[in-house]
Amino acid sequence: MASIQIKSADQIAKKWTTRAGAAGADYVAGVQNPRRPQAATAAASASSWAAGVQQAVANNTYQKGVLAGADKYLRNATGKGATRYPSGITAGSSDFQAGIQPYLDVLANLNLPPRAPKGDPSNLQRVAAVDTALRAKKLSK
Repeated sequence: MASIQIKSADQIAKKWTTRAGAAGADYVAGVQNPRRPQAATAAASASSWAAGVQQAVANNTYQKGVLAGADKYLRNATGKGATRYPSGITAGSSDFQAGIQPYLDVLANLNLPPRAPKGDPSNLQRVAAVDTALRAKKLSK
């Protein structure tokens, strides 16, 4: 019986790092010119996603995966994540502003009930008004 000749994990990882690390332009070209439209393809797979999530729930896959990857998460979050976080925040600033603006508009145009003395239970009506308005905005999207 013949065996399969396989390179070592070290050799494979080195090749992957070298080749994938030099593929930035190919990555951008693939994103800009996909074979199938990303959003439409993802939306069309909603039932498959739901079935997969339900299977993961049934198998307790999420909890097992989180617990199994705790060390890797910590290593990557404190290494790669710490150095990439600031530039990601800067790059996403305009998206953050556009995303939060509709909620700031809701708050700015909200008519709250009058404020009562500190500790008065009627002040909870003010909290409820904010909660209701923000939730309605979120669900209107």
